[in-house]
Amino acid sequence: MVELSAVVGELVRDGATVALEGTGDLAPYAAAHEIVRYRRRDLRVVRSTADALADRLVGAGCVGSLVFARADGPGDRPPPRFRDALSRQWPRPLCLEEHSTPALAARYGAAASGLPFGVLRDTGSDLAHHTDTMATVRCPFTGVIVAAVAALAPDVTIVHARQADRAGNVQLAVPLGLRREAVFAARSALVTVDEIVDALDPAPGAVVVPGAFLTAIAVVPPQDDEPRDAGWAELAADRDRFTAWLDGLGEPR
Repeated sequence: MVELSAVVGELVRDGATVALEGTGDLAPYAAAHEIVRYRRRDLRVVRSTADALADRLVGAGCVGSLVFARADGPGDRPPPRFRDALSRQWPRPLCLEEHSTPALAARYGAAASGLPFGVLRDTGSDLAHHTDTMATVRCPFTGVIVAAVAALAPDVTIVHARQADRAGNVQLAVPLGLRREAVFAARSALVTVDEIVDALDPAPGAVVVPGAFLTAIAVVPPQDDEPRDAGWAELAADRDRFTAWLDGLGEPR
């Protein structure tokens, strides 16, 4: 087990491809805040849902490009800092690489399998015209046209889980999202957990990731005072309030 700030500083470097997966209270907020404190720049952030967590990294100027499947903000609109970066290039321009959630899963899966690309059924989407990581190919066995997506191997994946055991194994509880796929695809993987236990208590639908696949585990107790969802949208909608929140994060701990 390691101290969170130190391992984030070691694993997340400027220009890295960083996957942060998980939703709700299973999103790795604490690790994202450490990335902000280190003032990392030019990151290629992969997060299937561009939500309040991705929004604070974008607003802090950490993100050069964002790989995502959908933007999730109040009123079915993208979150505030995301919109400001796209429309006004504040605090810096933001490049987007959009895929569907199944396509992101296929990209992670290809990397985990050591393959150059993954395939999925072509849905007729025009995304292939807007990203150079997606194309169509003809199946050599059936002649059917399928979508091909480039393998995605993050330099580091960061996810959150409820528990790890003392042997270093982690249980990912439902909803899984793309946490499992992102961990197996990555060159290094950091998991933050609520607690360390003597033995994992099996839960329906949960997946246990063996410690051999993980680079580090850090204990991060739940924090109920984090601004999320609607609370985050209100705070982040105003640049001055957002900047004050950013300043309040301080330096790496």
